[in-house]
Amino acid sequence: MTPKSVARATLRDMSSSVLKESLTIRELPRSERPRERLVDLGAASLSTAELIAIVVGSGSAGRSAVQLGHAVLAEAGGALRWIVRQPVAALTSVAGVGMARAVVIHAALELGRRMALETREEGCPVRSPRDVVAYFGPRMEDLPVEEFHVAVLDAQHRLERDITVTRGLLSSSLVHPREVFREAIAERAAAVILVHNHPSGDPMPSADDRAVTEQLVAAGRLLDIPVHDHVIIGRGRYTSFAEAGLL
Repeated sequence: MTPKSVARATLRDMSSSVLKESLTIRELPRSERPRERLVDLGAASLSTAELIAIVVGSGSAGRSAVQLGHAVLAEAGGALRWIVRQPVAALTSVAGVGMARAVVIHAALELGRRMALETREEGCPVRSPRDVVAYFGPRMEDLPVEEFHVAVLDAQHRLERDITVTRGLLSSSLVHPREVFREAIAERAAAVILVHNHPSGDPMPSADDRAVTEQLVAAGRLLDIPVHDHVIIGRGRYTSFAEAGLL
């Protein structure tokens, strides 16, 4: 193929692409419409932008729904987790996305998060820090603030209850042994595991983390409710005090 023929082919492809982008979803062939593709091929066959297009429902301001999906994904740097970590209003900076559409996108992502949690129900065995992360990670790794949880275990090391103790900055003044062990005593817990997240994504323990852990381990000994571990949830990573020899 000569350089001129290559150039002509490139121009044809570009023209076709521009024409395709200017078409509304209804004007596209069935094989390229997101909703029809989902019905015919299954949701897993669609790109993330196409799934967002289905969620927003229609285009706006000269953009098709698919183009709007690409714009939302571009604003998020290609990462849906970025959307979850931001306020709902942050998405309204994308042309064509108002508060109503931003709310719908956040709701869709929350449904996905909750579906992931359904696979790890209370009563599941907790034999290692990875079991703790499998249960708590999906709900905590993208939180914008710190949350401190207590996993109450029964005699068979099964998760009996998940107790949220505090939400906000973690310090020994906020996480008091009385709050941590009150419900554990009521539940006749055989043991507990402490769990909290670091919004920065870095699970390395801080000085406050160590101080809180030391205080609660000592209280657990007095109450005969051992603290088996303190797991810090980061973004895709974790730190286990038990694994690190810090208990």
